[in-house]
Amino acid sequence: MALNFPIAFEKMSGTGNDFVIIDNRNNVVPLEEQADFAKKVCRRMFSIGADGLILIENSETADFSWNFYNADGSVAEMCGNGSRCAARFAYLHKICGPKMKFVTLAGVIEAEMCELEGEVRVKMPSPHDFRFDLSLRLDGVEYPVTYVNTGVPHAVIFVDDEDVPVKQWGRKVRFHEIFEPDGTNVNFVKVLTDGKIQVRTYERGIEDETMACGTGAVASALYAAMHKGMDSPVEVITSGGEALTIHFDLQDGPVAENVYLQGPTRIICSGNLNAEALL
Repeated sequence: MALNFPIAFEKMSGTGNDFVIIDNRNNVVPLEEQADFAKKVCRRMFSIGADGLILIENSETADFSWNFYNADGSVAEMCGNGSRCAARFAYLHKICGPKMKFVTLAGVIEAEMCELEGEVRVKMPSPHDFRFDLSLRLDGVEYPVTYVNTGVPHAVIFVDDEDVPVKQWGRKVRFHEIFEPDGTNVNFVKVLTDGKIQVRTYERGIEDETMACGTGAVASALYAAMHKGMDSPVEVITSGGEALTIHFDLQDGPVAENVYLQGPTRIICSGNLNAEALL
């Protein structure tokens, strides 16, 4: 099926994670073409460029659903910052009200607009598959590693220095045999003196450091509570320098409930995608 150009889109950013978002309720981009479309549109310098593509779809059980693709065309079960951008997009386009539910591969997500313009709060899927007592050797040093699925898999490594080779180390951890077959995202976390944490994330599917990662911020905040004595809410400073706030109820088990991700979103531009963007 040939695509009909031009295709309306918006580019949005959630604390440095950027996304191309398209209202696809009328099947503008057919399912069988979406992965390749995402891979081409997300190319930087040759097309719009983004960390991922979000296609807003119809849903019979919620306000809407989405199809989310990483920049390499792979499907992601969940994206925290992407979900905040999708929620604001849906609200601004009158797809739903200021409170909404939408369907992802990780489950139904609840979201709401906050009082501060552009700020969005989403209730995250219940974290699961907590793993402790892992360790990996990076540049000759043995680092304790923890793991949790916060909608997508995340490894968390606490470091003393924020200036670590994120791409080099992240790639090694991401493809390590202990995380096979799906691999993992990787977060390098530094505890700051003001009670906040700084997180740098290597993202699976982008295969590089991104300026922010919502699900990674959640994973890092939970382990900051478990291993560093922090209390909810935990404020996370992203690689882009902006802040995400993570609220949660943590119980023995461990069990994390009522997990919320809150932070700013930005509308970067609105426009029409031309066929040459896919060349």
